[in-house]
Amino acid sequence: MKKIMILCGAAALIVSCATNPFTGKKTMAFVPDSSLFASSFQQYSEFLKENKVVTGTSDAQMVQRVGDKIRKAAEQWLSANGYSNYLSDYKWEYKLVQDDAVNAWCMPGGKIVVYTGLLKVAKNEAGLATVMGHEVAHALANHGQQRMSASVLQQLGAVGVGVATNSSSEQTKQLAMMAYGAGSNVAGMMPFSRSHESEADRIGLILMAVAGYNPSEALDFWKRMSAQSGGGSIELLSTHPSDQTRISNLQKLIPIAKAEGAKFGKKY
Repeated sequence: MKKIMILCGAAALIVSCATNPFTGKKTMAFVPDSSLFASSFQQYSEFLKENKVVTGTSDAQMVQRVGDKIRKAAEQWLSANGYSNYLSDYKWEYKLVQDDAVNAWCMPGGKIVVYTGLLKVAKNEAGLATVMGHEVAHALANHGQQRMSASVLQQLGAVGVGVATNSSSEQTKQLAMMAYGAGSNVAGMMPFSRSHESEADRIGLILMAVAGYNPSEALDFWKRMSAQSGGGSIELLSTHPSDQTRISNLQKLIPIAKAEGAKFGKKY
């Protein structure tokens, strides 16, 4: 029975794919947007009820302004590249929340939160656009959907380990499962997440450029973030690229982003 489950999971992997319009790659999509977005919108509403949303200030207005520009940039780019209906189910919302954390996030379907602590590092609109472009890119590329799909795949792998060690001692089973858990995280899930971060950097830089912000400003922002975090963590054991890797990649991507912006009449 378990073998059948594994085969079914493999079949699901083959047929449950979607195309990322920003890369042209086939990506895992075990969970449909209809379910993912509904859950996202509900969680977002609950989060806003439980936290202090800042309204009416110049900072709150800046978050709204930058969010609108990034959204329009996404719409323009997608329409120009033959994906005019891609955002039809997105319900955009941008909120500034009182919190000292240097963070921002975007949930599937376009629900965005920026923490007040981030603005101290962002410094200006271009810095904020760097972050919001990056976070929106996660949503546009359906990274949340892919992470959920990868988690399903990881669980199927655990079932396979269980089948393979079924006749072994309990200690062997536990060791095998521990080894699988650590190995699948370090060699699978973490690199997968790092690739998402790098992909979001690239897409976000393009969105930033199409929105009219100079993508070169992204370098200054990430250097400030690196100083804030004390240099970051060991890349191999992290879900994010190291600060040095990220900054190096951005330097290579800036000319590409500027070229994309130029297609829409932007000059920097």
